[in-house]
Amino acid sequence: MTTSESTHPRRGLFALFLNGVEVLGNLLPHPVTLFAIFCLLVLLISGLAGWLGLEVVDPRPGYTEPIRAVSLLNGAGLRRIIENLVTNFVQFKPLGTVLVAMLGVGVAEKSGLLSAVIRSVVLNAPGGLVTAAIVFAGVLSNTASEMGYVVLVPLAAVIFHALGRHPIAGLAAAFAGVSGGYSANLVIGTVDPLLSGITQEAAQLISPGYEVHPAINWWFMAASVPMITIVGTLVTTWIVEPRLGAYDSSHAEEGLPEPTLEPLSDGERRGLVWAALSVLVGLVVVVIAALPGEALFPGWGVLRNPETGSLTGSPLLRGVVALIFIGFLIPGWVFGRFAGTIQSDRDVIDGMSGAISRLGLYVVLVFFAAQFIQYFKWTQLGTILAVVGANFLRDIGLDNAAVFVPFILMCCFVNLMIGSASAQWAATAPIFVPMLMMTGYSPEVIQAAYRIGDSTTNIITPMMSYFGLILAFAARYDRTLGIGTLVSTMLPYSICFLLGWIVLFYTWVFGLGLPVGPEAPTYFSLGQ
Repeated sequence: MTTSESTHPRRGLFALFLNGVEVLGNLLPHPVTLFAIFCLLVLLISGLAGWLGLEVVDPRPGYTEPIRAVSLLNGAGLRRIIENLVTNFVQFKPLGTVLVAMLGVGVAEKSGLLSAVIRSVVLNAPGGLVTAAIVFAGVLSNTASEMGYVVLVPLAAVIFHALGRHPIAGLAAAFAGVSGGYSANLVIGTVDPLLSGITQEAAQLISPGYEVHPAINWWFMAASVPMITIVGTLVTTWIVEPRLGAYDSSHAEEGLPEPTLEPLSDGERRGLVWAALSVLVGLVVVVIAALPGEALFPGWGVLRNPETGSLTGSPLLRGVVALIFIGFLIPGWVFGRFAGTIQSDRDVIDGMSGAISRLGLYVVLVFFAAQFIQYFKWTQLGTILAVVGANFLRDIGLDNAAVFVPFILMCCFVNLMIGSASAQWAATAPIFVPMLMMTGYSPEVIQAAYRIGDSTTNIITPMMSYFGLILAFAARYDRTLGIGTLVSTMLPYSICFLLGWIVLFYTWVFGLGLPVGPEAPTYFSLGQ
């Protein structure tokens, strides 16, 4: 009995649910078109709200004037739109931060450093820890997500096949780490500045001076790595592999080569050693630069706040994007020189330009998302929705920590149809960040909760951009495998990650009272 035959009878209602999600997702326009439609809707709604004189009582201390809807469908509004079209785009914070970070990531990818690190982690793991190493490597690969999908997922299938285990179980473990654990990481990746920029724009709808930095979720997401690794390993070992059973190679595609594990070359090993040394030197420099000046001698501590001498509001935290850029650029270049993959400055430039060229769609998306967020801010519709939504939550008794459960579940559901983390957050943050801020929670904590919902359903939605690629990899080992089989294989990861992450979130934030990141308060008060 084949894998798909054995699982087919169990797919009834769930298959209908997946079909419904796929139909709904296909009905949605492209995310770029979606934001263009959102812009038009905001204009129309602002005109209607302005004509009706829509207003709400301002709950912020010291504010006596009501919050009134502002119409953009008049002369002043149209002039504002035309005059600020370019400004809205170029001053949209996530744009610059992502572009700068990707310049460094591009060099590390071009040199082969990222691929070598992933292969080294997986191939050098003891036999009993292979599954854990694959999930862990998948989580780490999120600093450059393409590496995880393109390199680690097929590599994991080959490794399991070579070890006599079911290759689709290896593929599933890697996919779970890369995509299900998308937000978890030990280091700050490119997704952090992307999301934090959107969060700041949303928070400023009701608190104009509020600022966040890319590391606001660092501690919680780093603590999530062992949870994802352990849960992913247990699900693979206890649920997925027993369910798949013994692998029957007769169902593989014709001409599938025998599994071979390509070890690291001498040049790659040499490059990894020198790249690790460069990282170590960099960390020492950063630590010294972040020490109080008097700890060594005057003039040190340049990464501390020059006015207060503390790390609060310091260049160390506000300059995380610059550190990401340097932290990938230098080790990538060092690895390339010693591995022989970077011969000249042209190779470095090619790596940078290649990374930027792959962001073409993102730049187009940002243009329309930036307009949408600014229109929302100008019209006061976001603030009005936040006040109305916060009052509703209080009326139904959800103005407490319990509010994060339905919020996370809502993010899970939306993620089934809008697979892009940035597109989903840009569309929902202007509504939910101000709303939950008005119930007393900080944008930093709200963003951490969003990332749980965004990550956990990545692996069960056909709308995820790499889902088709993963399906193609899996079909190499079972020609009869379809979307339902792949999703039913990944569903246990999704459920267990969601439950584990919610427990960790409540334990970390409300049980232990720990901040989700540096300079990341848990609570927010109006007027702050």
